[in-house]
Amino acid sequence: MNRQKGFTLIELVIVIVILGLLAATALPRFINITKDARVASVNGVAGGLRAAAALAWSQFQVNGSTGGNVDMSGVPVAVNASGYPQNSALGIEKALPTPEGWSVTHPGLTSVYVPPNPLDGTTCRATYDSSLGQVTTLSAGC
Repeated sequence: MNRQKGFTLIELVIVIVILGLLAATALPRFINITKDARVASVNGVAGGLRAAAALAWSQFQVNGSTGGNVDMSGVPVAVNASGYPQNSALGIEKALPTPEGWSVTHPGLTSVYVPPNPLDGTTCRATYDSSLGQVTTLSAGC
């Protein structure tokens, strides 16, 4: 008796159906990678802002300053009376140069960093508050 080896048509159909179900559940997870990248970018800039503010404040404390400028690796950074970088081109933008493609504005006591091509620039951004040296992020519109 000659016995053939191989898969039956039913076995092949079952495997194809299982692969289709796996693809249908995994595909939506990979489609949203752009939003995840924008959120990660905003969080990265926020981390840089926190580090820049902390370094300027530390240099301010070491110098025993009362305001003016602190020297950060040869770059003069304008700080306020609390020792945090001012929200201006001579303050926080000197401590942390603007990432390529990002836009920065300085309304009031804050500096707002918006990534390139956000879905909504008002809810996808990192904000630096110079009065307390605090950084906040919004990522709903990324």
